[in-house]
Amino acid sequence: MEELDTEPPVTVVPGADPARTQLCFEARGPSCVFVVRRDQDIYMETLRKLFNESHGIFVGLQRCEEERAVRARNAQLIQVSKNYRSVIRACMEDMHQAAISARDSALHSQYSIQVSILSAMELIWNLCEILFVEAAPAGPLLLRLLDWVQLHICDVDNMVREVLSSENPSKHKLFWNVVDIFVLQGRMDEARHLLSKEAIANPTSMNMYKILDDLMKKMPVPSVGNTQTLTEMELKWQHWHEECQRYLQDGTFASSSHMESICKILLGDENAILEKKELMTTWYHFLVTRLLYSHPTVKPMELRFYAQSSMDMFLGEESSPEPLDTILMAAFEFELHQVIKECSVALSNWWFVAHLTDLLDHCKLLQSHNLYFGSNMREFLLLEYASGLFSHHSLWQLGVDYFDHCPEYGRVYLELHIERIPLNTEQKALKVLRICEQRQMHEQVRSICKIMAMKALRNNRLGSALSWSIRAKDAAFATLISDRFLKDYCERGRFSDLDLIDNLGPSMLLSDRLTFLGKYREFHRLYGEKRFSEAARLLLMLMTAHIAPCSFWMTLLTDALPLLEQKEVRMLNNHADGLSTKGVQFLLVLLF
Repeated sequence: MEELDTEPPVTVVPGADPARTQLCFEARGPSCVFVVRRDQDIYMETLRKLFNESHGIFVGLQRCEEERAVRARNAQLIQVSKNYRSVIRACMEDMHQAAISARDSALHSQYSIQVSILSAMELIWNLCEILFVEAAPAGPLLLRLLDWVQLHICDVDNMVREVLSSENPSKHKLFWNVVDIFVLQGRMDEARHLLSKEAIANPTSMNMYKILDDLMKKMPVPSVGNTQTLTEMELKWQHWHEECQRYLQDGTFASSSHMESICKILLGDENAILEKKELMTTWYHFLVTRLLYSHPTVKPMELRFYAQSSMDMFLGEESSPEPLDTILMAAFEFELHQVIKECSVALSNWWFVAHLTDLLDHCKLLQSHNLYFGSNMREFLLLEYASGLFSHHSLWQLGVDYFDHCPEYGRVYLELHIERIPLNTEQKALKVLRICEQRQMHEQVRSICKIMAMKALRNNRLGSALSWSIRAKDAAFATLISDRFLKDYCERGRFSDLDLIDNLGPSMLLSDRLTFLGKYREFHRLYGEKRFSEAARLLLMLMTAHIAPCSFWMTLLTDALPLLEQKEVRMLNNHADGLSTKGVQFLLVLLF
C-alpha cells in the first residue's frame, strides 16, 4: 500500500449538505451538487497544532484518578474544557496570521473559512462548557453568558478602538454606538466612563448624566460567591427596576434621545433593544441582553423558552436559522444528543464532536445513550476520528491512543488499521512494531516482521532479513535466509553481517539451518584463533548431526583437510577429552 500525503478523494453527492465545509452557508435548491470531503482538515498543515495538542489533553483526561472527590473532579473537568478551548483559540490565531500573510487569494480564502469554523467551534464549546460541564446555576449562569457574549461577539471591537483613540470621543460619530454596545453587553463601568466624557463636554446634560450614572451603578447583578439568595437578588432588582421606570415616566431623559434609549434598555424594553439589532449582530447576543435587563435570575431550564422567542424576534420571518443557530438552540434546550448530531453534520471532521462527547461522557451526561449496533456514542465518534488520523502519514500515531481508550471496539479497529500502515522505512516499521508489542498484538508483530524480512531479502540485505525473520519467529523463512548466507559464503568465500551471526545466541535454535549457520561461523572463528582441537570437534559434530545441507558437504570436507594435518588434532586420539577413534575414522572415510 502506497503512503499518501494528499487530500482524500472527492466524492460528489447530489443535494448533499454544504455545511460540512463551513457552518454558515447560503441556502440552495435541492438540485445543486456539493463537494464533500471527509476529514479533509486532517491534511491541513495549519491544523496540526490542534490535533497534536488536543491529543495530550485527551490522554491526560483518560488517566485522571477516578477516586477523586466530586468537587475536585468537577473543577478538573472545567479546566480540561478550558484547555481544549485555549487550543482552539491558539489554532484560530495562527490561522488568522496565515490568512493575513497568504498572497494567494484561494489560500487566503481557505484560511479565512477555517478561522470562521474554529471561531464557531469555540463558541459552541464555550456554551456547552457553561451549560453542561460547569452546569452554572441561576445567578452565576447569567454572568457566564455575559462573559460568553463579550468573548465571542467581537465584530464591534474595531469601532470601540476607533472611538476611544480619537481626540474627542464624545464628538465622534460612533460615540453613542459604542456606549450602547457597552450597555448591551453589560459592561457598565466602561459605559459610565464614556458617559462621563459626554457630561464634561455638555454641562447642560450633567444632571441627566448623574441620574443615569447612578442607575447604572446601582444595577443589581448576580455575583459569584455572593451570600445573598436569589429571592433577595430579585427584590433588589425589582426596586431598582421601579426606580428606572419612574425616571423614564417623569421625562427625566426626554431631552436626550440617546440617554432615554439607554434607560429603556435598562428596563428591558424589547423594542428598544431590537432597535440596536445591528450592534448586537446575533440573536444569542439579543437573548443575553434581554435576560440581563428582564430576568437576571433565569434558571437553566428556563433558557429554552427565552432562546426560542429571542431567535424568532431577532430573525423575523425574512430569514431562517443557519446550522450554527440550530446547534446553539439545541444547547439552550439542553438537547445534548441533538447538539452532537448537528455538529457532526455541520463540521468537516470528527475532531470537535469526538473530544466534546468524550468530555461530556466524563461528566456522566451520556452514560445511558447506546447506539443500536452495540457501541456508545463516545466510542463511535472516537473510532471515527482515530480512523481519520490513520489516513495521515504521521498523525496515525495519535490515533493509537484514541483506539486504546475505546474499550469495546478499539482493539479491533487498531488491528485493522495498523496492518494498512505503509512500512516505507525500517524506522517506521520499528515504531509500528513497538506499538504492537506493547499491546501483545502477536499476529500483527509476525506480519510486520515477515513483510520487512521479505523487503530486505529482495534488496539482498541478508542481515536485516535474518534479523526480521528471527523477530517474527518464522522458522521456514529463517531457513531460507540461512541458505542464502551459506550460498553467499560459497560464492564469495566469506560471511557478511558477522556481528549478527556471531551474536545469534539462543535465536539460532529457531531452525536447524540457522543453528548450522551459527555453529559453522563459530567453527571458522575457532580455526582463526588456532584452537584446532575445538574446531575439529565442532566440525565433526556438524557432520554427524545431519543439519548441514547436502550441497554444503563438500565444503565441510574441504574444511576438514587442513585440520587433519594439524599435529594437535592427530594427538587428540591419545587424550580422554579428545576426538574418539571412531570420529577420526569417520573423517578419514569421508575424505578417502
